[in-house]
Amino acid sequence: MSEIPAEGGVTEELKKLANIATDMQLDGKMRTTAIKQLGEMGSHESLLVLLNLAANEHLNTSERDLALKHARDIIKKGH
Repeated sequence: MSEIPAEGGVTEELKKLANIATDMQLDGKMRTTAIKQLGEMGSHESLLVLLNLAANEHLNTSERDLALKHARDIIKKGH
């Protein structure tokens, strides 16, 4: 996993996961896995990505709810 921040403080790994999570041509399982991985990262940057996913009207409601759940978990942990 790349830990070197890219422009705007978002790592390449975060960008890749965000792209997978929003690619509607991919299987829903892959998008869900990407959202879970963002939640597991637990960083402030991944929190911001998850909040953007939760606000993305193009995603399924269940995927948006999952992104919001993981964002909430990160907030509870203090990020």
